[in-house]
Amino acid sequence: MADEIENFYGVYLLYCLNEKSKGKTYIGYTKDPNRRIKQHNKGVKSGGAKKTSLRGPWEMVLIVHGFPNDITALRFEWAWQNPKTSRRLKHIAPKARTEKEYDYCIRILSEMLHVGPWNRLALSVRWLNMLYRRDFSDDKFPPMHMSICQGPVVCKKPASPNDVSLLEGSKSQICVLCARNCSTESLLSCLDPDCQAVTHIQCLAKRFLGSSDHIIPIDGECPACGIRVLWGDLIRRKNGCYKNLTATSR
Repeated sequence: MADEIENFYGVYLLYCLNEKSKGKTYIGYTKDPNRRIKQHNKGVKSGGAKKTSLRGPWEMVLIVHGFPNDITALRFEWAWQNPKTSRRLKHIAPKARTEKEYDYCIRILSEMLHVGPWNRLALSVRWLNMLYRRDFSDDKFPPMHMSICQGPVVCKKPASPNDVSLLEGSKSQICVLCARNCSTESLLSCLDPDCQAVTHIQCLAKRFLGSSDHIIPIDGECPACGIRVLWGDLIRRKNGCYKNLTATSR
């Protein structure tokens, strides 16, 4: 059964199955992976890319998702496609003569997950086809706040960010940290459906960051109920995701 993901922004890796070009790869961005792989295999006239047209069939074997917006995902896509040009990836050793193109792509990805700003995002590395799975080395295993999952995914349209039902159960819109009123545009609500706490975005960010000089938090504990939550999940909740959440996320 496919996982339903709201507010989907993904960067994927294709693997060519055509005997003439077997092993070739392609990296791209999509908001709907199931539609995108069909476009690639049908060709340019159906919306596929020129680099993949008439060279298929292609298999979408891996996708990284959980980006907060399309701009962040597109920047990740460009860096993965151009590791020699990206200033953040100049430390990566070039492709070895005996190294397969696919393995090189995976090696770049494992490095990218440890480089800022991506290393602070609540990303998910999803293997769509386990036949092509590669294990990450111990020193390059994704950070603990990122997840490694498997299986198909279906994109789901999130609720409107202005949907008042997101605030159902919250008796107060007073920030639990500064005791001031929270407008809908500036508040965050806990992921636990039994917790009624709301906070200003900036108040909670400062709480999660503590003495860190970073701008974006990774995770932290709800100041009211104490559950640990990812900052990325809180932002997705604000944007309309997890509307029907019925259990604590962590």
